[in-house]
Amino acid sequence: MKRIAIAIAIAAVVAMACGGNSPAPAPAADATAPPGQVVEVNFWHAFASGANGDATKFLVDKFNSQNQGKIHVTSTAAAANYDDALAKYKASIQSNSLPDLMQVYDIGTRFMIDSKTTTPIQTFIDKEHYNSTDLWPNILGYYSINNRLNSMPWNVSMPILYINKDAFSAAGLDPNKPPTSLDEIRTMSQKLTKRDANGNVTQYGFSAAIYGWFLEQWTARNDQQFCNNGNGRDKNATKMNFGQPTEVQVVDWWSKMVADGLALNTGRSTGDAQKAFIAGRAAIIVESTGALRGFTNQVKFQLGTGFWPKVDANTAAGGPIIGGASLWIGNSKPAYVQNAAWQFVKFLEQPDSMSYWHTHTGYFPTDKKALEQADDQAWVAQYPQFTTAITQLQQTKVDKATQGCL
Repeated sequence: MKRIAIAIAIAAVVAMACGGNSPAPAPAADATAPPGQVVEVNFWHAFASGANGDATKFLVDKFNSQNQGKIHVTSTAAAANYDDALAKYKASIQSNSLPDLMQVYDIGTRFMIDSKTTTPIQTFIDKEHYNSTDLWPNILGYYSINNRLNSMPWNVSMPILYINKDAFSAAGLDPNKPPTSLDEIRTMSQKLTKRDANGNVTQYGFSAAIYGWFLEQWTARNDQQFCNNGNGRDKNATKMNFGQPTEVQVVDWWSKMVADGLALNTGRSTGDAQKAFIAGRAAIIVESTGALRGFTNQVKFQLGTGFWPKVDANTAAGGPIIGGASLWIGNSKPAYVQNAAWQFVKFLEQPDSMSYWHTHTGYFPTDKKALEQADDQAWVAQYPQFTTAITQLQQTKVDKATQGCL
């Protein structure tokens, strides 16, 4: 599974790319740019196109317009996906051509810390007494180690369950009551699965990409840790807890769903699984909230959402883990460049910026006050499916299981 394979690869690269154990240097006390100089900030991200790329460009252009003659951010799509973007960053360490600001997905966190190429966001927060109380504690929890925030959450997602409400109604199921456990998914899939006169399946009950992130989500939903050593938060993780009954139960359930013709196997690609759901080939799918805007724009049926399903009805009170990516400020440039990058990060976190980001991409607003913006409230009223994710986030307790494995 992709997350697992990447975790192993990251561990190997860390050993080669990182030096000693000295902490990353903090920016110098004087972060003032030379007189008359426009400070250039090179920002790498993985949004090459689509709604995410458009929203990124809009916000970068807005910041540059507001800071004309002072700071200019050059936004570069380092790659078309997170994996390749992180690979390019690793290569830039060797070539000493690091960006000033880097977007890295959640599972790159441990590598970014160990690379010692960044200045922790907490450094800027402490120096400026920046008020982070309006940021969701569940979101901050993933990127905080020993109560210090290493990077600033930006495009944050959470997995939820999606259903085709029309298919539910046609099968005699209540479209307003999505399944809440694996057993319920199977029971409902037995009614949702359709076959033609030749016995070929025309609509499956369930589908999802074979994606390691989903297995980790079910582990956290059962309030169990995916890795040892406190999910890598007490000290570096050295193994995955794949022998737990939860993982075995999930994989057995999933493989039996496929074998019994109740679940469509689209392989490892999340894009292929999403296309199958949009086309009506599967009536239930688990996916990131980052897919919500695309689903609402493309499906030709009534779209419903539900909480990430429990492994079983008696599962302990855990919850899913956030995903997405965060922003890291590089430490290779002078303090005034780092400070300029920090000004841009703060701009992206403003309620109005985050409201725009939320409504144009479907990602979480990291700042609670973004939900109070008029445009955000109008958007949520138009797409009430997103309230599922907000409520799920609010109800998920913060512990080492739900913080996720580093």
